[in-house]
Amino acid sequence: MPVAVITDSTAYLPSGWAAKYGIYVVPVQVVVAGQPYDETEDQQAARVVEALEQWHPVTTSRPSPERFFECFRSAQEAGATSIVVATLSAAMSATYESALLAAKECTIPVHVIDSRSIAMGLGFAVISGAEAASLGANEFDVTSIIERRAEVSRVFFYVDTLEYLRRGGRVSSTRAVVGQALQVKPLLQLVDGHVQQVDKVRTASKALARLADLAVEAAGDAEVDIAVQHLAAPERAQQLVDILQERLPAATIVQCPVGGVVGAHVGPGMVAVVVAPKVDWL
Repeated sequence: MPVAVITDSTAYLPSGWAAKYGIYVVPVQVVVAGQPYDETEDQQAARVVEALEQWHPVTTSRPSPERFFECFRSAQEAGATSIVVATLSAAMSATYESALLAAKECTIPVHVIDSRSIAMGLGFAVISGAEAASLGANEFDVTSIIERRAEVSRVFFYVDTLEYLRRGGRVSSTRAVVGQALQVKPLLQLVDGHVQQVDKVRTASKALARLADLAVEAAGDAEVDIAVQHLAAPERAQQLVDILQERLPAATIVQCPVGGVVGAHVGPGMVAVVVAPKVDWL
């Protein structure tokens, strides 16, 4: 394992994929009523959903540089001669900064990537990097493929309310209040690491249909991987999977939940679709 690939827990890789691809995962923390939980813990998302529904305080906390350094050291002890680490968007979290600080203390080369993405927009990118590393790519090629796949991936998501995003400073108070007053269902996207509104509809069913339209448009004629992700909304997620399987039969589609860190900002009922065109590293 000359090149180790590391990411943070907000990549939300499906169960077993980190081990399958040899990817190290550093947990981001979610804090529920003052109690911190690593996002890699099994019940953290359920605790977040329960707290949000009861309007209890939920915040998030970046991994410390020490957590990253411990992971770097484990990779080095396992035989890595270089490390590539990709984090969620630096515009959303100081996780990237923690990785940079830890990299300065490491005795082997560490390349730190701000993916400007999150969820499987980050996850598919690090999987591509890990696959390239397993085939003998050097750290520069691994860095390049992760950066390129994260850049071309599109992340769209639907939330029941803008209130949670407003609390986290992701959208303005005015926009959130107007959205609630009009009872609209906002559709959002990630653009260069920032949340932007792409559309708004009146019902959840129309939101799912519009998410499918956006995914099909983003996929075009490219060979793509697709992830449908959700927070406490498996039925909605499955509906979207069914629509996409019919409209994009050649695409590989995976369904998986998000964790408490994203959940704290989007709230229960969120459904997202990630469209990740495949890229070559050769």
